[in-house]
Amino acid sequence: MTSPVPATALPRGSISRPQNLIRFALGLAERIPDSLIALLGRFSIAAVFWKSGQTKVQGFAIDIVGGEFRFGIPRLSDSVVGLFRDEYRLPLIPPEIAAPMAAFAEHLFPLLILIGLATRFSALALLVMTATIQLLVYPDAYPTHGVWAAVLLFLIARGPGAVSIDHLIARRFR
Repeated sequence: MTSPVPATALPRGSISRPQNLIRFALGLAERIPDSLIALLGRFSIAAVFWKSGQTKVQGFAIDIVGGEFRFGIPRLSDSVVGLFRDEYRLPLIPPEIAAPMAAFAEHLFPLLILIGLATRFSALALLVMTATIQLLVYPDAYPTHGVWAAVLLFLIARGPGAVSIDHLIARRFR
């Protein structure tokens, strides 16, 4: 059995045949580095959870207005505990505890994922949160949660990539 010709080894002009065009395209796709996929995944999933966390708090903002730096002290939005009590209705955890825990997690773990620190642990934490939301809160949202889970599983399995603090730490201690 012969192995397929690598896309980069194709002779000039041979791209016109469909099978060679497919091989060429696959060769290009296989050159996409995991680090690039991880960086895009980290940025994207962090944004999803950070934005969700922002809906749960008031005053957590960093503003530079007219050259002045202002930082608002965060506090839980008034309606969030009610949302956890009336709509989310998590078993075992009272809404007064679940609401601030979720708000904290939706800020901490995305930030860690974004900078690439404790990425696998943070992705696992958000995967557990995603599974909880899927199974207990919004069971019909599986297409969205499936995409989140795929990104988080990639980060757990492959790590954050070369553009991360985790990578720098690993290189230092090898």
